[in-house]
Amino acid sequence: MLINNAGVMMPPYGKTANGFELQIGTNHMGHFALTGHLMPLLKATQDSRVVNVSSVGHRTGKIDLNDLNWEARKYSPSQAYGDSKIANIYFTYELKRRYARDEAAPTVTAAHPGWTTTDLQRHSGMFRFLNPLFGQGVDMGALPTLRAALDPQAESGDYYGPGRHFEMHGHPVKVASNRRSHDEAMASALWDKSMAATGVAY
Repeated sequence: MLINNAGVMMPPYGKTANGFELQIGTNHMGHFALTGHLMPLLKATQDSRVVNVSSVGHRTGKIDLNDLNWEARKYSPSQAYGDSKIANIYFTYELKRRYARDEAAPTVTAAHPGWTTTDLQRHSGMFRFLNPLFGQGVDMGALPTLRAALDPQAESGDYYGPGRHFEMHGHPVKVASNRRSHDEAMASALWDKSMAATGVAY
């Protein structure tokens, strides 16, 4: 199984070594490229699975395909984070669609950890302040990803998150991503942009 869990959250503006805005580069482009490189191995492995770790923050995502790297707009760390997290969902659903007729393709699922207290929030004073009040421990936060990876009944396109308090806490259940994340035209366009940007062809 491949669990795409690399992530940064709301850092100051910066770019990856490859020239991507830091959040879209780390949270999406890296996962897109790695999965593409590993797809032959995944297809050659029986019952393989890909898990893309997203966030409730995907609900604020509204990707500008013409400015993925925030070079033409005033940078918003929180918006860029939301964009990168909805990109994880678009990638999951588009990967499912493109390999729907390939019996050797891996199962592809997604998950989010809810509000989990980790160092991911180090760039946000608000989240650091509220973590002791609202955050759950990493042992609970890891469970949705583990279920997405290990549940024998999981199907491609399933999305898991905590089951209580608006998906912030609790044991993992199947949850629904927002309406925008089901925009197939956007998902397909992001896929094409990602292939061109990374040079990784599926």
